[in-house]
Amino acid sequence: MSELVLYRHPLSGHSHRAELMISLLGLDAKIIDVDLMAGAHKSDDFLQKNAFGQVPVLEDGELTIADSNAILIYLANQYDSEGQWNPKDPAQAAEVQRFLSVAAGPVANGPASARLVNVVGAALDHQRAEDIASGLFDVLEQRLSEHNWLVGDHATIADVANYAYIAHAPEGDISLVEYPAISSWLERIESLPGFVPMVSTPVGLLAG
Repeated sequence: MSELVLYRHPLSGHSHRAELMISLLGLDAKIIDVDLMAGAHKSDDFLQKNAFGQVPVLEDGELTIADSNAILIYLANQYDSEGQWNPKDPAQAAEVQRFLSVAAGPVANGPASARLVNVVGAALDHQRAEDIASGLFDVLEQRLSEHNWLVGDHATIADVANYAYIAHAPEGDISLVEYPAISSWLERIESLPGFVPMVSTPVGLLAG
């Protein structure tokens, strides 16, 4: 196997989902931090890796993959011979894709955006992000009160894609106290062999 190289930022939930997947699969990777504050993601060298200038980016030998969800799909298809993480069954595969879209939509525009306001001072509408998060969490709470995992009877890349920004929602002043099923789901992910946490930031509900 060629060397895996992951370009990431430690405070990026998108980066974390790629790093978490690598670890859950028991793979080794060289981790390279990209200094977003210094604009390293907009440098000519980095734009050759991802023309959109975003982390994470994964290199596997001569292959370069950008976008966190694309990285999850690649890693699962390439390195999970048992097909656990990205099911081949058409119905379950469709459900996984649906929750990858949730990660790229309501999660990104809800808890992730609220967190960005507090962590980096992003000029985003915090109230709108809270409203999106509330609607999202109501739906997920209902689903996870009936199922242990987002898709099927075991963890998949759907769970990996949605984990970080939901787990770190309190950094965006969004409490998880009223969502016991979601909290239990987060604990199940954190109990998986190979789980690695994302660094927490003492802002929002975690301040002080």
